Amino acid sequence: MTLSAIFSQPDRATLAERWQALEARSDGSFFLGWTWVGAWLDSYGVRPDLLAVTDAAGQDVALALVGHAMRPRLLGGVATLSLNQSGDPQADRPYVEYNGLLVEAGREAEATVAALAALARRRDWRALTLSGIAPDSSLLGLPARRRIRVDVSPVYQVDLDAVRVADGDYLSLLSANTRSQIRRAMKDHGGPLPDVAIGGLDDVIPWLEEMAAFNGGRHADNAWDDAGFRSFVGTICARGLPSGAVELLRFADAGGVVGLLVNFVHRGVAMNYQSAFAAARTAKDKPGLLCHAAAVGHYAGRGLSRYSLLAGKDRYKQSLATCEESLEWWVLERFSPRLEAEALLRRLLRRPASA
Repeated sequence: MTLSAIFSQPDRATLAERWQALEARSDGSFFLGWTWVGAWLDSYGVRPDLLAVTDAAGQDVALALVGHAMRPRLLGGVATLSLNQSGDPQADRPYVEYNGLLVEAGREAEATVAALAALARRRDWRALTLSGIAPDSSLLGLPARRRIRVDVSPVYQVDLDAVRVADGDYLSLLSANTRSQIRRAMKDHGGPLPDVAIGGLDDVIPWLEEMAAFNGGRHADNAWDDAGFRSFVGTICARGLPSGAVELLRFADAGGVVGLLVNFVHRGVAMNYQSAFAAARTAKDKPGLLCHAAAVGHYAGRGLSRYSLLAGKDRYKQSLATCEESLEWWVLERFSPRLEAEALLRRLLRRPASA
């Protein structure tokens, strides 16, 4: 069946209806679902274009949002499209992962061909950013003058089936050093791992305020200092908690709060999206390791398949993992006389004066 693909700017209500209808027929990631997409659009007020691939009857087969912005370069901005992002670093702070097209199950190949053809026909861009895509993504098949892999990040995970096979003894699956750190921290906290409380809608505001307070001053570029980001996290929690797609967890013991996590739950996988931990009580206290270890037990007991720490090269994520996969960030550049002139100028500037 022949597919067609066009760009448009549907109204918000129409977009929500179309997106959720296709999501029900898709195997897409959490980051391609309306819980994420709708919260992002509403929190930042961005209006990217809608790329829609439809069949002969006009039914959606694939959807994606495409932002347009000027990307800084040496000799000026370059018109850049961004898949399921706006192109504005501030509005893209929620950090999409497992990115791609939202596609009707079983029609991925033909829909991707149609979508890439539509992108190629569009003449108002010179670069395309693909953030957080799978290493074998067919979107990389877009014809391009140059392909730049900007980053590769591990996605560290815990195999919860292996935890259950070990009769719940998650620590036995970890290195001796990590086991020692967690057991020492448990001893400092009075013995067992902290208790897990699952937040409801009434807990969203006070618990997120607690998370923001714990994260305050931890580093210079702190997302929790940004009002837009705090609004996004609050919105996605409020919308995702009733269905169980989002969980807000709070960990505590006799000494008080140990930490909090915002997690996504999708197709049997729990994903840690945000975290906040109380200050260490002793020199060797590890509140973060304690909370994640308790979360592993929480999700293993519910029969989920994996606990993902999402993309990131942090040492603590690696130490907690029993398996991993990866995601990639790419920029695809099409031919442009201006880009060619920039490249020539850079080569000339690098040449020695006697050349």
